[in-house]
Amino acid sequence: MNLIKHCLLLAIIIMSTTNSFAQIEESDHLHAGNKNKPERQEWLRDKGFGMFIHLGFDSQLGIVISHSLVGASEDYVNQFYNELPKTFDPYKFDAYKIATLAKLAGMKYIVFTTKHHSGFCMWDTKTTDLKITNTPYRKDLLKEYVAGVRKAGLAVGFYYSPEDFKFLHDHHITIQRGGIKLDAKTEKAYNDLVRRQTHELFSNYGKIDVLFIDGEREEACREEAWKLQPDLVITRGAVNTPEQTLPGVANNTLWESCITMGTQWQYKPTNDDLKSAGRLIEILVETRAKGGNLLLDVGPHPDGNIPDPQESRLREMAAWHFINHEAIEKVRPWIITHEKNIWFTASKDRKTVYVVITGIPDWKRGDRKEFVLGSVKATPETKISVLGQNDLVSEYENSKDVHSRFSQQEDGLHISIVRAQRIYNNNKWPDPITVKLENVVPALGPPVVETLEAAVSGNTVTLKGYLAKKGDAEKLMAGFEYRPFAGFVENLYSKEWSRTPLVTLTKEGPFSMELKDLKKNESYEFRAVLIHPRMTIYGDVKQFKQALP
Repeated sequence: MNLIKHCLLLAIIIMSTTNSFAQIEESDHLHAGNKNKPERQEWLRDKGFGMFIHLGFDSQLGIVISHSLVGASEDYVNQFYNELPKTFDPYKFDAYKIATLAKLAGMKYIVFTTKHHSGFCMWDTKTTDLKITNTPYRKDLLKEYVAGVRKAGLAVGFYYSPEDFKFLHDHHITIQRGGIKLDAKTEKAYNDLVRRQTHELFSNYGKIDVLFIDGEREEACREEAWKLQPDLVITRGAVNTPEQTLPGVANNTLWESCITMGTQWQYKPTNDDLKSAGRLIEILVETRAKGGNLLLDVGPHPDGNIPDPQESRLREMAAWHFINHEAIEKVRPWIITHEKNIWFTASKDRKTVYVVITGIPDWKRGDRKEFVLGSVKATPETKISVLGQNDLVSEYENSKDVHSRFSQQEDGLHISIVRAQRIYNNNKWPDPITVKLENVVPALGPPVVETLEAAVSGNTVTLKGYLAKKGDAEKLMAGFEYRPFAGFVENLYSKEWSRTPLVTLTKEGPFSMELKDLKKNESYEFRAVLIHPRMTIYGDVKQFKQALP
C-alpha cells in the first residue's frame, strides 16, 4: 500500500512540474531560416563547453582585433594592411597542444577565427592576397588547426566574418559597421566574396562541426555552408548567442554565450583585467544551469602560444573539471537554476540533480557543512555523494566521519557533507564543490516571474514585473533588484544587487515598483524577484537609462 501511495505521489509531482519549469524560456530564439538539424543542436548542447580562439596579425600590437580600423586615418589603415603582415609569424602555434589543454579544461569543441572583420584570412585563400601564406609564417595555419584539433579528439569549429574592412577600403568606401548601403554591383561583389570564401572553408578542410558567423551578410555565408555541409551546426547566425553576458533565466534550447577571460578577444599584454579561474568556473556552472553552452575565449601571443596567465586559468579549470565533469556534461536545467549560491544541473531524465555549491572559497579539508534545498525532494531510493570523493576517509584522518548525509524535512531537503579530498597542499580548495543526488524528484511546481520593460518619466523609473505562474504558495513576496550597468565587457565582473521593498502577491498578474533619484544619464539593469517560502526566484535581466532632464 505504501508503494502505491509513493507512486501516486511521484505521478502528481511530475504532472505538476511538466511544462512549468520556473525560469525556463521555451522559445527557440532562432533566426529566420535556421536549418540546423535538431539532433545536431542537441549534440552541441551535450558538449556544453568550448574554446574560442582569436588570433590576427594585429595581435602583434596587443590591440583590439580589427575594430581599430573603424575611424582610423588613412596613414593608420595603410600601415595596418601593408606593414603588419610583414612581421606576423605565429611560429609557435601548436593546435594539438592547445586542443589538449582545452580538453583537460573540459572543452569539447574549439572555434577558431578564420577571418575577422579586417579581412585577413588565416588560410591559403585564392580570394585575396591578405592571407597567412603571404606572411613570414608561409603555411596554411587553418590546415594546422584542423589537424591538431581532430588529433585531440575535439569537434572543429570555424569563426567567419562576412564583414570585410579590406573589401570596403579597396572599393574606396569608408570603413564602418552597420547598415552600409552599397550600389548593386558592389553589393553583388561583396556577397560573391563571402560565398567564395565560405566555399573554400567548407570544401578544403573536411568535415567541420560548428560555424560562428559574425557580421552582416550572414545569409550568403550560412546558405553556402549548409549546402556544402548539411550536418553543420551554426551558432551565431542561427541561434541565440549572447556576447559577454549570460541571460537572466534558463532556456530549454540551444544557446551559446561567448565570453572573454579579460576585456579583449585577442592578445592584450597590458591594461587587462582577467577574471579569476574561480569566476570563470562560476560562469561555466551558471551557463550550464541555464541550459546554455559557454564558448570561452583565449587570445594567443603573436608567436602562437597561449600566454601564461590564460594557461594558468585553464589549468585550474582543468583540475575542477577532472573532479566535477559529470555536473556539466550532457546535462539540462533543473526546475530552477539556483538557490542563493547553490546552482543546479540535472540529468536529461531529471532523476539525478547536481548541486554545485559556490561562494565558499575557504572551505577547509575535513570541515562539514550543511545546506537546505527547497526545490529537491528525496525518495526512498535517493543516494547522495560528493563528486570526486569516496565518502570513506580523509587523508591522515581515518577515524573522522566524512560520510555524506541527507534528511527530508518540512522546510526542504537537508544535506550534510564534508570536503574530504586533498586537492591543494594547504588543504583549502577555493572552487565549487558538487553534490550528486540520485533518484530525486522536484519538490514543487515553482512559480514563474517575468521582468517587463521599465517606464522612465523624469526622475522616476517604474519597474514592472508579471507573476505568470503562482505555483503552490498561498502568497508570494515580489519586488525587484537593480544595479548600475557595469558595461558591455565588464558586466560579468558585477555580482551585487540592490533590492527594492517587497509587495505581497496572492494571485497571478502584474506588479510594479517606483525608483526615484537615481544617477542621471546612467544605465541600469534590473530583474523581477519572487520570494517563495522555500526559495528566491528571478526573472530575466533588462536595462533602462535615466536620461538627463
